[in-house]
Order: sequence, then structure tokens, then C-alpha cells
Amino acid sequence: MIDHLYDTNKFQELEKKLSVSFSKKDLLLQAFVHRSYLNENPNLPMFHNERLEFLGDAVLELMITEYLYLAYPEKSEGELTSWRAALVNTKMLSSVARELGFNNYLLLSKGEQKEEGRAREFMLANTFEAFIGSLYLDQGLQVCKDVVERFLIPNLAAIIDQKLYRDAKSRLQELAQEKLGITPTYSVLKEWGPDHAKNFRMGAYLNKDLIAEGEGLSKQESEEEAAKKALEIKGWE
Repeated sequence: MIDHLYDTNKFQELEKKLSVSFSKKDLLLQAFVHRSYLNENPNLPMFHNERLEFLGDAVLELMITEYLYLAYPEKSEGELTSWRAALVNTKMLSSVARELGFNNYLLLSKGEQKEEGRAREFMLANTFEAFIGSLYLDQGLQVCKDVVERFLIPNLAAIIDQKLYRDAKSRLQELAQEKLGITPTYSVLKEWGPDHAKNFRMGAYLNKDLIAEGEGLSKQESEEEAAKKALEIKGWE
């Protein structure tokens, strides 16, 4: 199937860069197939990457959690949770995906090929998760751990040194509890767009008061944006 639809030489370059060799090339291909590509080419005998993304997200969380647990026995659950979140957020995963050249392998609709900025960042992060899912199915957990420890874990030092784990949501919660004795909550105000490119508007609340709104390509991203604006509005940053 792949020989007629995709340049296998490109995959050989990627496998060489990652020092892996897939037994099932279809799994590797599927990791890079965006839903929009199949919407535009419905008769192709292939699947999009969303189920692999679902699997890869869980595999990635397990590997990062295990690594942090073993590498930092003196750190609290809260600290480790913040570090993990910073390692697997959209910005970090898309950055690693770009460095590995994932942009060169994406199969997108003509419309999605033109998307850049946050939309492309979100696609690349999802594709990285899908790739981990496909690698897990084809090569097992140990090979996945090797790839993650070579290409993702090295970013942890900068995250700790520069306190990049101090995201806006955590900061807002800390200050709201300290100053007001309130834990912020978030709610979906609006969502729109097709399933493969959903947009969300989330509201940040203190008690029942809507303090700020944020938009993004995931609920998590939208909540983070709302939290940033809430910190500015309250004058806490």
C-alpha cells in the first residue's frame, strides 16, 4: 500500500535519524495521516492517526511518570506532576516533532497544508503522540523509552532551570488560594469547528464570577490562555 501512496525513502531517513526500524510500515505511515487528508481522499485504504494518538498519549505519560519517579526520589508528587505536564504540553511536543522533521511526513488536506502557527503546532504535537503509539505497537515499550529519553527528556533540565513548569493555571490557583481562599474553575463557553480541528473558548472563574476567557485548539490550551488573562486582570503578575 505505502509504495503507491508515499515515498518510503522518506521513512527510511526518519527511521535512521531515530535509530529505529519498523516491522509494520503501515503503522508508521498511519502516525502521520491527519483526518483531513482522508476527508479529502475518502477512497484511500488507510486510517488517520487519532486512535494512535490516544494510545501514544497514555504510553508517553507512563514513560515520563516512571522516569521522573525513579530519577527524582526526593521530589513531591506535585513537583513531578508539574514537570511532567511541561514535558508533554503542546509547545514541547511540537518543538521536538519539528526538530525531528515530522513536518516533512505529514499527510494533510490542501487546506490544512496552509495552516501554520498554533494550528500546525497542535497537529505536530498530536502526531508525535501518534508516532509514540505506533512505535509502541510495533517495537514495544523499551524502544519507545529509548526514543523518549534521547529526544524529549533532555529538555527537562531547561524546564527545571528556567521554571518553565510554572504554568499560568498553576500560578493562578496558587495565588487565588493564597489571597482569596478560592480554587479557580474552568468551563467551556463555546466550541466550534470540525472534529479534527476543534476550537474552544474557556472561561476562568473565581467562585461564580467569570474573570477571563481564553481560546485555543484544545481545552487545556484554552484554560491556560484564560488563566494568563485572569492573572493580568487581577493584577497578580
